[in-house]
Amino acid sequence: MGKHIVFIAPYPKGQAPSQRFRFEQYFSILEEKGHSLEFHSFLSEKTWKKLYEKGSFVNKALGMMSSFWRRFLLLFMLKKADYVFIHREASMIGPPIFEWIIAKVLRKKYIYDFDDAIWLPNYSETNARFHRLKAYGKVKRIIKWAHTVSAGNNYLKGYAKQYNNRVYVIPTTIDLKNVHNESADVRQEPVNIVWTGTHTTMGYLKNFVPILQDLEASEQFTFTVISNQPPEFSFDSLRYVPWNKASEITDLAKSCIGVMPMEENEWSEGKCGFKGLQYMALGIPAILSPVGMNKEIIDNGKNGFLCQDKEAWKECIRSLIKDPELRYSIGLEGKNTVKERYSVEANVEKYLSLFEI
Repeated sequence: MGKHIVFIAPYPKGQAPSQRFRFEQYFSILEEKGHSLEFHSFLSEKTWKKLYEKGSFVNKALGMMSSFWRRFLLLFMLKKADYVFIHREASMIGPPIFEWIIAKVLRKKYIYDFDDAIWLPNYSETNARFHRLKAYGKVKRIIKWAHTVSAGNNYLKGYAKQYNNRVYVIPTTIDLKNVHNESADVRQEPVNIVWTGTHTTMGYLKNFVPILQDLEASEQFTFTVISNQPPEFSFDSLRYVPWNKASEITDLAKSCIGVMPMEENEWSEGKCGFKGLQYMALGIPAILSPVGMNKEIIDNGKNGFLCQDKEAWKECIRSLIKDPELRYSIGLEGKNTVKERYSVEANVEKYLSLFEI
C-alpha cells in the first residue's frame, strides 16, 4: 500500500544539486510504486534568487520571515503524512523547532538525510552576517529525534551513529538514464579540462590554478569552469561557462579531463565525491584529491586518479593530455564504476527501503 510522503528541504525544487541528486530524482520512482508525494522548500524561488546576491539585507530578512511563516503553516498539513523526509534541516537558521514539533508533538516518523559535515561552520562570505544564526549544534538533535537517518558516506554515518542507531549509507547517486545520459568525446583535441561547482566551493581552486599556469608553458589545453558565478581569477587557458540546468550535462560532456581538488580537513571528509561521479558518469577521466569518499570511489590508476601534491597533479594532467587512449580507457572504467555502485539503478532498492522501516 502506498505511503503519503512529505519532503522538506531548504531550497526550491530543481535548484540545488544536493537535493536533485539525493532525493528529487527518485520522485517518479516513488510515484510509480504507488506513493503520493508533497514537496515543501524553506526558501521561496524569490528568496533563493536573492540569497547569494551581495547586499539586499532587508529583502533577505523579509524572505526569511516569510519562509518561517510558511514552515509554521506546513505543520498543520502533516496530519496525513506517513513519513516526513527532511533534507539537511527544516529551517536554514535558528534552533530545530520544527523538527522537535514534528517528532515530539505531532509524533511523525521523519527520515533525516544529509550529505555534508553540516555540524561544522561553513558559509558564504556573501551571507556572513547570518552565520551565527545557523545554529550548527542543532544537527545532532535532529539526528537524535529522527526515526531513520540517511547519510551520504561512512564518515557522516559515524557521526550520526553517536546519536541514532538507525543510520544507513545511501550515496549521492547518478541517473544514467534520464540525466547523465551522454558520453564525452575525451579523445578530442585540444584537451578541455573541466571543474564544475557552485561559487561556495570555488575556493578549492585557489591552490590549483598555479598548477595549470605552470602547465601552460608546455601543454595546450583549455580549463573550463562551470559555475553559477564567474571565477575571480584569470589566466590564458581559462574559460567560464555559466551553469544552466538545461545544458549542464551537454556543457560537461564537452570535456576531456575532470578535476576535483580539495583540502584535507574535517569538512572535506564529509563530502560525497559528487563532482567526480558526474565526470565519471560521462566517461570523463577524473582526477580527485584523496580526501573523504573520493578514496572509496577511486581505484587509483584504474577508474580515475588520486593526486595529493602539486607535482603529482601536474604529472597526471600532463600524462592525460598527451595520451587520448589513456583518457578513454580510464573514463570507461569510471563510467562502469558509477553504473555498478553509484547509479540510481544500483541504489533504488536501498532508497525505497527507507520508507518501509
